[in-house]
Amino acid sequence: MSSDREKRQSIIDACLRMNQLGINQGTSGNISLRHNEGMLITPTSVPYEAMQPEQIVYMDLDGSFAPGQRPSSEWRFHLDILRARPEVNAVVHVHPPYATILAIMGLEIPPIHYMIACAGGDSIRCAPYATFGTQELSHHAVKVLEGRSACLLAHHGMIAVGPSLSRAMWLAVEVETLARQYHGCLQIGTPPLLSKAEIENVLGRIAGYGPAGK
Repeated sequence: MSSDREKRQSIIDACLRMNQLGINQGTSGNISLRHNEGMLITPTSVPYEAMQPEQIVYMDLDGSFAPGQRPSSEWRFHLDILRARPEVNAVVHVHPPYATILAIMGLEIPPIHYMIACAGGDSIRCAPYATFGTQELSHHAVKVLEGRSACLLAHHGMIAVGPSLSRAMWLAVEVETLARQYHGCLQIGTPPLLSKAEIENVLGRIAGYGPAGK
């Protein structure tokens, strides 16, 4: 996928898909894709069903964009993640029910299942709360994503990143599945956890699992 319009349409398709998958509601989620020397990002407050490719906003990595365009209110953490992580080409931010429940409680997801390794380590961390759209929230998100491909945002939702949009979308679904499993375990008691050594073992075996990175 190389053309500007193809990338814009892929963002719209992914927005529709994330609501169909139940990992987001309304227009609360947002998506960005690295493009040229900047990024393409969803506009603010536009229903996905009505969104047109020309409404997707192009932003330079210095944060500038064309007059009259209205980027997502969360553009700061999208931009800062892409700046900090050259291997990341896509950022997906969603408000899935179970991940958000855990985020409201300030809980990270521990190694309850080997699939946690898909996010790059033995936990999915939860960033401290900060008001949406602020530089403080962006700082927290970038920090808890160090060495990881997904995180929770306290009282807010989830971020998943990847080398491609398909990879980031896939990971967002996997994280919500882990959140639902952990939530279910907590209804019974404190779940047993996999060891750091076992997660390291899984990390060595799981490379390349999931959709292609390109």
